[in-house]
Amino acid sequence: MQPLKKFSPVAPELQQKIIDAGKRVLRIESESVADLIDRIDQTFVDVVSLLDACPGHMVVMGIGKSGLVGQKIAATFSSIGLAAVFLHAAEASHGDLGIIGKEDIILAISNSGETEEIVRLLPVINRRKCTLVAMTGNPDSTLAKRAHYVLNIAVKEEACSLNLVPTASTTATMAMGDSLVMGLLEKRGFKSDDFALNHPGGSLGRQLLVTVADVMHAGDTIPTVTEDTDIYAVLTEMSRKRLGTTLVVNDRGQMMGIITDGDLRRLMESKRDISTVKAADLMSTNPKTVQKDDMATKALQLMEEYSITCIVVSEDGKEIDGMIHLHDLLRSGIA
Repeated sequence: MQPLKKFSPVAPELQQKIIDAGKRVLRIESESVADLIDRIDQTFVDVVSLLDACPGHMVVMGIGKSGLVGQKIAATFSSIGLAAVFLHAAEASHGDLGIIGKEDIILAISNSGETEEIVRLLPVINRRKCTLVAMTGNPDSTLAKRAHYVLNIAVKEEACSLNLVPTASTTATMAMGDSLVMGLLEKRGFKSDDFALNHPGGSLGRQLLVTVADVMHAGDTIPTVTEDTDIYAVLTEMSRKRLGTTLVVNDRGQMMGIITDGDLRRLMESKRDISTVKAADLMSTNPKTVQKDDMATKALQLMEEYSITCIVVSEDGKEIDGMIHLHDLLRSGIA
């Protein structure tokens, strides 16, 4: 595909400078994150425990690039069930302070620790008896000295060649925020089902929440024939129910086998006389099954493993609860 906008060729020496700059950024930022490892200590554990026991909200506060990172941190905490919100430090002084309640935990992010809009709010935070956690690159700053807990996110240098544009510092801040989230997951024994409850609309949430019972065909929509059904009636039932297969049952309605469109195709290719063929002659006797309470993803895994498009829902391999077709999983967003 041709680019929509043409650009002038880059001289070889400039190309190398661009490549070197990109590599330099990745090296500095990765080293900055690695430097945080030794700072995961008892203070970190205390902050995680504090968040776990939070009776109110976690309010993440920042401004500028730190504010943008703070929004991501708040959103990630919310995704695991902690009542977290983001408060823009400048807007807080103009009416948004009402979001802060007594006993809330404030996570204030400022690389310098001297951000005017945040420092101005410290007396208010104190009066409301909130617990203040500072995430700063300056442990000797005003913010750090007024905080109950300090998480040091200092970096040796920014990845910017002028050491001006926030790069390594924002990456380190993001990484420390993610570390807190993962620490809280461990503290709470968080499971995939817990995550799904906060993500019912996403594809991951659907995979973790949707069960076989939610998507299966049941009752009269399930194609069935008896063992002595002739091949023409088998074709009629498969065409009528539109699942590309039919179950073969005994006189008690118990499953004896399954016939797929592949079985029919192979029968036709054999060029044998089909007028005397009965369902029992054509069926496979060990259809793949899942149970109603299984996750729908299990049905998909079996379909992929055995290269099939339909699977039977049965608790014991005899009594029929339903059927799932690959199209059902596609419609539900599982596949």
